[in-house]
Amino acid sequence: MDVLAAREIGAGIAVIALAGVGIGLGNIFSTLVSSIARNPASRPHVFGLGMLGFALTEAVALFALLIAFLILFA
Repeated sequence: MDVLAAREIGAGIAVIALAGVGIGLGNIFSTLVSSIARNPASRPHVFGLGMLGFALTEAVALFALLIAFLILFA
């Protein structure tokens, strides 16, 4: 196996984390919608926590992409 093939395989493995991010984002927003539908008065409290969870989960996706790009281009 040459170095180019190993780099591409490594970048592909690094991007597998994006599947977990997609599942996590779906879980966060489904729970957010469900909690607001059950109790609309709790929206100001729950929405901020949902956005915080979204930002932290999305940061994992950005880190995974960063690692993949580092493997490919560095």
